[in-house]
Amino acid sequence: MAYVTKKRNTPIATLIKDYINKNSGKVSDSRNEIQRRFDYLDWKDQKKIVLAFLESGKTDRQWAYSKALDYWDKSFEPKIKELWEHLHEEKCSWAVIRHFPVEYLSQNIDKFTDDRDYYFICLRLAENSEFEINKEKLSNTDYLAVLYHTGRSVDVNEAEALLYENVHKICLDSDPYFALDRYANASKGHIISPSSFKDVSLVLYYLRKLGCSHIVWQFEEWNKQVQEEIFDSSEFKAISVFDIDEYDYRRRMINIARKYAYLALDDKYKKSSDPSIEDMLKPKEWYCIEPTPKEKK
Repeated sequence: MAYVTKKRNTPIATLIKDYINKNSGKVSDSRNEIQRRFDYLDWKDQKKIVLAFLESGKTDRQWAYSKALDYWDKSFEPKIKELWEHLHEEKCSWAVIRHFPVEYLSQNIDKFTDDRDYYFICLRLAENSEFEINKEKLSNTDYLAVLYHTGRSVDVNEAEALLYENVHKICLDSDPYFALDRYANASKGHIISPSSFKDVSLVLYYLRKLGCSHIVWQFEEWNKQVQEEIFDSSEFKAISVFDIDEYDYRRRMINIARKYAYLALDDKYKKSSDPSIEDMLKPKEWYCIEPTPKEKK
């Protein structure tokens, strides 16, 4: 009877040595084995590996950045600083923003250019009450999130404006199909309303956290009125009768919600540059669906 002898693991020190020696002929195999074992190694070996990979090519650096982010050690800072200042790679910036001293972030704030960089920088810097948040660099939801997570407050009038600005935004969204909150019920027979959209529900969430319950209550009353307008509308009655699938129902219901939300908005939240209701609700070509025979009648 033949027995199979299992292959023994190569010592991690040998793998690191073979990986660093680019002439070893074993770089690829060593890399794969190191990455497979990394999360189960001793911390002293993990540090050696991260630093070795930071000295390598772009693909290996990207892997090392993610490990440095989660397994941060002060010894990584000089190399991460050097790489970020020379290459400004996105994943490298994540480690800088999360782990570098706030003084460094403050001095280099204009050099972080990715869309979400400013949000994460604010989460660290805004705990200092003297730091001025640039609202123009943040979405309304990110701005409120920063205020909440850094212990700041929001003016009642500003809170109201931010909320209805987001309603205006979803009304004008040219591709709103995937904009619903994940908990919104968009199945046939249910009404989609302004609060069903994630950019609106997120603002409501943070306003509650920031103690703006009165603004939330006022919005909920306004939202109920919009729901009633939708329920009584000819558009909703039509899709309730027609034999259409769930996908088409969702698309049409979203457009009905956008129309009646826009009509119900206070004029101060509308803009002269806004398109007409008809242009606003034109479906994108990729989900444009022909009317049913009953609708044609």
